[in-house]
Amino acid sequence: MKTDDLINLMAQDAPVRMRLGRMMLMALLIGIGVSAALMISTIGVRHNMLTVFETARVFFKICVTLVLAITASRLVFQIGRPGVPLKTLAMALLLPAAMVVVGVGAELIVVPQQQWAASMVGRNAGYCLLIIPVLSLAPLAGFLLALRNGAPGNPGLAGAVAGLAAGGIAAAIYAWHCPDDSPLFLASWYAMAIAVVTVAGFLIGRRALRW
Repeated sequence: MKTDDLINLMAQDAPVRMRLGRMMLMALLIGIGVSAALMISTIGVRHNMLTVFETARVFFKICVTLVLAITASRLVFQIGRPGVPLKTLAMALLLPAAMVVVGVGAELIVVPQQQWAASMVGRNAGYCLLIIPVLSLAPLAGFLLALRNGAPGNPGLAGAVAGLAAGGIAAAIYAWHCPDDSPLFLASWYAMAIAVVTVAGFLIGRRALRW
């Protein structure tokens, strides 16, 4: 390739990357806004949130979901750019996973064994499996639309990361309503709901994000 051709190609690529970044930011902000508005206008924020927020379990649940939303969103912001190293951002996803493991371990120590099953099942397991995917629809759609303007090397993986980020955002929003605060509930039903969104993102991305 001639030097002039390479310069022209780089010049053409720069605006695309700027547009991709802006589109990802718009997808994030609009997705959060739509999901939060949907949650507030339908099921609402937990009525005693100001009181229970002081408890360790509620604070832990909100922190874990926020950390997942942030780390997964940082990864999805970069996965549409070919050649960008992703290993460090991907490794950051171990942080929320480690937090859940520590939280579950602490719960198993504090809570009597005969109460473990009740803590894991909670009162709203089915509701959690429904609401988190519903709240993830707006951010997932936004991320996938933005990624169509990028060049992800692995469309399925990019879609899965978009699903993981969208599921994390939805979980972080739903955590402000959910009355089930046990880390065991978080590790089972929240994780299952987020996994559903991640798989959906993979299946959609595999087709929609092909070059």
